[in-house]
Amino acid sequence: MKTAASRHSLGFTLIEVLVALGILAISLMAGLRAAASMTSNAERQWQVLLAQTCADNAMSQLRLSAQFANLGEQRVACVQGSLDMSVVLTVAPTPNAAFRRVDAQVFNANTPVLRLTTLLGRY
Repeated sequence: MKTAASRHSLGFTLIEVLVALGILAISLMAGLRAAASMTSNAERQWQVLLAQTCADNAMSQLRLSAQFANLGEQRVACVQGSLDMSVVLTVAPTPNAAFRRVDAQVFNANTPVLRLTTLLGRY
């Protein structure tokens, strides 16, 4: 014959099940947030890699030019993958007249992605 005490130990109460489900839901939400963060970081790294290619191409065009880089700012379009980026090249003087400072800032839809600075020699 079963006693009243043995009937209570056969399963979980409703409160215990709800607490366990609450803990499970919180842990799943934390895991989803971490996965979303990793996806966002991978997207950012991909954009920076493509922006680096755009900046390198624009600076290489300046280096290969027959003329010494003119002072001022110019905008160069750059399509990489499915992104339409633009590179803003700013050429500024330096204390040594044989060198120019070149800043290349890459934008993706008016959002800055990358900025590089280098010196460009006359010869």
